Amino acid sequence: MQETNKLDWKIYESITKYIYEMLGHQAGVTVKGYGSNCKVVGKSGLSHQIDVHTSHTDGNHTYETAIECKYRKEKVNKDVVMKLVQILEDTGISKGIIVSKSGFTRDGLEYAKFKGIGLVQLREYDEKDLSDSPDEIDIATIDLNIKIHRTRPEITSIDIGENRKIDIKHEFDYLDYILILGNGNQVPFYDYVNDFRMELSRLNKLGVLTAKYKTPDSTISNRQTKEKLNLDEIIFTGQISESDHDRKLQFNIVDKVWLLMKSIFDERTFSFSENGLIIEHKK
Repeated sequence: MQETNKLDWKIYESITKYIYEMLGHQAGVTVKGYGSNCKVVGKSGLSHQIDVHTSHTDGNHTYETAIECKYRKEKVNKDVVMKLVQILEDTGISKGIIVSKSGFTRDGLEYAKFKGIGLVQLREYDEKDLSDSPDEIDIATIDLNIKIHRTRPEITSIDIGENRKIDIKHEFDYLDYILILGNGNQVPFYDYVNDFRMELSRLNKLGVLTAKYKTPDSTISNRQTKEKLNLDEIIFTGQISESDHDRKLQFNIVDKVWLLMKSIFDERTFSFSENGLIIEHKK
């Protein structure tokens, strides 16, 4: 887990507020307040601090919900549920939800169900969850259609006179040849190859092109086979070749799962990503 995603109770409250705000947006749920400054005065005249206070309207009626956040190692028991029930009775808030990091005790579950209190476990994702839910959330799929039309100079024949040809099977074969000129200078054969290719590219015309290079009283030597041949000229034949290399690429953009949220009585499960994306795991 990244250091920036380490939780404490304040961050836990903020995330709970964010989740209910996002999940309830289309259903008309708004957050009225959250945190230590969110307080509601009850019929008793006492002020009650509520971690997340939401309001929901269906067009005719408005309902309020008090959400308690419990970021602690202990499971939530019936005493915590009873306290929230008392707050609801005093403030007249319609519904209560308890969000717990560590889950709930048996008596907490039973009393919450009896009183209609919603229970939610919100905790960090760990390896034991891998069998039930993926550790990544798919954000988007990008399809790329790449059009590539390539033209390049291609040598089709190398003639050195007297019906002799140099057979090249691989690009690296050119590097094996050295041309020893009549004056004793040694020139890499690849220099002539590149010069002819540059001429092909410069003309950039379809069809066959032939170019002759005079090399009087010269010798061409192959460093691999040790073969030496006398020659007076090199005749290259080539053309501009064209080919299409269209490609289709697909990229999946994903985000790491940070938190899992399980609504106990509704049996709904959500994943919360490191960048705030929320998805529901459909059954």
